[in-house]
Amino acid sequence: MRIPIVTLSLLMGATISNAQTARLQVIHNSADAAAAVVDVYVDNALLLDDFEFRTASPFVDAPSGVSFTVGIAPPNSTGADEAIFTQDFTLADGGTYVVVADGIVSPLGYTPVVPFSLEVFDMGREVAAGGSMMTDVLVHHGSTDAPRVDIYESALANATIVDNASYGAFAGYLELGTADYTLQVRDQFNSTIVAAYLAPLASLNLGGSALVALASGFLDPSVNSGGPAFGLYVALPSGGPLVALPAAEIPTARVQVIHNSADLAAAQVDVWLNNTPLIDDFAFRTASPFVDAQAGVPFDVSIALPTSTDTVGALARYTYSLAQGETYIIVADGIVSPTGYSPAVPFSLEVYAMGREVAAGGSMMTDVLVHHGSTDAPTVDIYESALANATIVDNAPYGAFAGYLELGTADYTLQVRDQFNSTIVAAYSAPLASLNLGGTALVALASGFLDPSANSGGAAFGLYVALPSGGPLVALPAAAIPTARVQVIHNSADLAAAQVDVWLNNAPLINDFTFRTASPFVDAQAGVPFDVSIALPTSTDTVSALARFTYTLAEGETYILIANGIVSASGYSPATPFDLYVQGGARETSNVLGNVDVLVFHGSTDAPIVDVVETSVPAGTIVSGLSYGEFAGYLELAENDYTLLIETMGTPVVSYDAPLATLALAGNAITVLASGFLDPTENSGGAAFGLWVALPTGGALVELPVSTGLSEQEIVASLTTYPNPATNEVVLDMDLLSKGKSTLTIQDALGRQLDVKDLGTLSSGQQRIRVDLSALSAGAYWLRFENGSGQVIVPVQKQ
Repeated sequence: MRIPIVTLSLLMGATISNAQTARLQVIHNSADAAAAVVDVYVDNALLLDDFEFRTASPFVDAPSGVSFTVGIAPPNSTGADEAIFTQDFTLADGGTYVVVADGIVSPLGYTPVVPFSLEVFDMGREVAAGGSMMTDVLVHHGSTDAPRVDIYESALANATIVDNASYGAFAGYLELGTADYTLQVRDQFNSTIVAAYLAPLASLNLGGSALVALASGFLDPSVNSGGPAFGLYVALPSGGPLVALPAAEIPTARVQVIHNSADLAAAQVDVWLNNTPLIDDFAFRTASPFVDAQAGVPFDVSIALPTSTDTVGALARYTYSLAQGETYIIVADGIVSPTGYSPAVPFSLEVYAMGREVAAGGSMMTDVLVHHGSTDAPTVDIYESALANATIVDNAPYGAFAGYLELGTADYTLQVRDQFNSTIVAAYSAPLASLNLGGTALVALASGFLDPSANSGGAAFGLYVALPSGGPLVALPAAAIPTARVQVIHNSADLAAAQVDVWLNNAPLINDFTFRTASPFVDAQAGVPFDVSIALPTSTDTVSALARFTYTLAEGETYILIANGIVSASGYSPATPFDLYVQGGARETSNVLGNVDVLVFHGSTDAPIVDVVETSVPAGTIVSGLSYGEFAGYLELAENDYTLLIETMGTPVVSYDAPLATLALAGNAITVLASGFLDPTENSGGAAFGLWVALPTGGALVELPVSTGLSEQEIVASLTTYPNPATNEVVLDMDLLSKGKSTLTIQDALGRQLDVKDLGTLSSGQQRIRVDLSALSAGAYWLRFENGSGQVIVPVQKQ
């Protein structure tokens, strides 16, 4: 039973004479079940009968200046000699004391077994020192299995108000403005909230009061005989049952942890929260589910090797403080090993503080957070090529989160491109609809190595998805990278470009590419704008490229790119600028089995508009009005040996054999190029004009030979020209097949007539004709011999 104040005062006063007094409050805070109810004796007088756990006496007068013994006895005791605990006191006259009974009396059943004691605070208060607008609170740590603690006020002060309080200690009075507070009991490192409580001082009208707040009971009743649970309780100066402070919500945030470190040394790790294991044997490409984590407290996350027993040898340690109500995604990236990885990007935990567990837009949407976690991948773009045909993530560097993409739930195709949007690094299917991911929020991670060979043979690059439920990451299936077929032909006769390097974006494509050489047809990425740069041989970059061109190829298309024109500032006439000429709809094989498909290109900078006349079948004019830089389109020819006459403005210039049958080209598609200079003397002595063939297999272009008979009827059985090149005179030795009136015309490289000589009527048989070249300047010329039966054209070079 509770002793009335007057009785308690009389009992205390009866022990002394001369009435020197102090003020005293006794609080029962021993949570041992054996001490749930006790009798309290002062010397041999019963002071408190059946004094219950979590009860306080009022402040009463107590003897001062003399020693007295306080005895704690079982309930229903008959005398002080039955006390199970005694302690002597001498109180100072006029002092105010708070005495708290703490600890354990039982020898077994409690962990730890902290001995019973009476803890004394000798500067107690019954009223607030600051008056009616203040409330003074004396904090006492009386929980035997609780560690050292801090008390943090989170509603108003947002500060630690009691620091590092140990069991049995009084923290001194907190002089608080009378308001409603929220108290968090934290561990001594201020990193874990043990419990939280409301302290409604204003709501309870406690202005002007002085209180005692006690940590009471057990954090773990299961190892303490099922005793009362931990709580904060308040003793009022008027005594009576302690007032339980109502529990407050411990602030939390939601957290998902994703293991994306591809270092083999971190293939499995232990994750520790402060000094407590959080995730054991956490495997690479695995995610935890979203879980609640305490917010508002700084805490350590340590990454340790598997089978770790503490964090002493942790691979890495990070400190965070989470905001209440926020959702976090934490990704472990990077390298822990000192060698074997290039680049050795240090291990880190990357944090995204605006995570989602469900799609913001509802069940028809899927939200995707993109994270770049591949240590050897460059800054990248993500391009969606199936539906949006647009860049959906731009310039994402390693370690970055790109923010959520709020996507309609459908099946997408994602292309990982370099930061210039010009090279597709990889492509993946993202079957959000097929996997029924509507309403979900996901994390898509770039994971692994682009070049495992430089990274200890580690996991290859891929896109992986972490679900909010956690578990192994889901690999997005690889998709085909769109391609086109491309052949590059070097037909620039400028000596400065006799050999060049060809670069695709900033990567070498063809080294030491020689004039009149073709690459084979190769696959090239389609759908991305890319740069083709032409640089001098032995180039190491494209900074000083001779020329740069940007193209975007169509998926499934076939292209021929011909390098043509002049790069030199002088020495060429005309100085037609260097360019790349592109033919779409190109072919590698003939459209009709047994045919040869021929694409004709005019690539001679100083040649005029030309016609091509087939004279052997004869098929007649097969190419009409072809200008420099133009393609004539494909000729679909039967596999025969043909003769091609080049004409300009109706004047025959030169004839070439096109031995398609002899070269067994059936089934192929070839490119015939007008190449070189009609007048090398005006073009730095460059290569002479000719027709050259690029085969689909690439390699050196094949020269078409100049034809010795260009008419429908042969007019010579044989023809020899010497010397050639000539200085002042050239001799034609020929075996004429028929008699006829004959002329010899001298033409320049452009086909213009310079001189016509009447040779009279020449009989059949051997004829020798001397041609005077002394009046001509050095260069290329054509000699056209005609009689009534036909003509023959002979090229001559004047030195």
